[in-house]
Amino acid sequence: MADATAASPAANCLEKLKSYGKTQKGVILGAEILISFIIIICYAASMYGGYSAVAICEMIFAMVFFGIFMMEMDKQILVVNWLWTDLFRAGIGALLYVITSLICVIGGSGDGARIAGGVFGLIAGILFAYDTYIIFLQVKSTRQHTAASTDDRV
Repeated sequence: MADATAASPAANCLEKLKSYGKTQKGVILGAEILISFIIIICYAASMYGGYSAVAICEMIFAMVFFGIFMMEMDKQILVVNWLWTDLFRAGIGALLYVITSLICVIGGSGDGARIAGGVFGLIAGILFAYDTYIIFLQVKSTRQHTAASTDDRV
């Protein structure tokens, strides 16, 4: 007979999801996933659906990093520097969202869904830039704590 007091793996995962979703990084990644999904819907409704590739890629990357950080796999898989990888993901996402959104807003006359996707893309660019700034502050604080002394005198 199974032990009724033991927590199931699904309940453990749900608890990790709830607790990580309340952290600052969890809220930012959740907002990135949500706004990317909204942008995908807007671009899918427009006449030019090709702009949705950026939103799809960034949503998938945000979901992967949400899962990695939620399950604390970044502390188990030490081959990858997760902080720097997340910094590059957020920085490139901010840059790509701003570029494609400006193209859509400027050239989207007559296509309301494309303009809406561009406006949401600009908001996403700001959100990804904020995420980049927060990660940069973390990188900066970890580099100050681990810096080796260059003083020859002991």
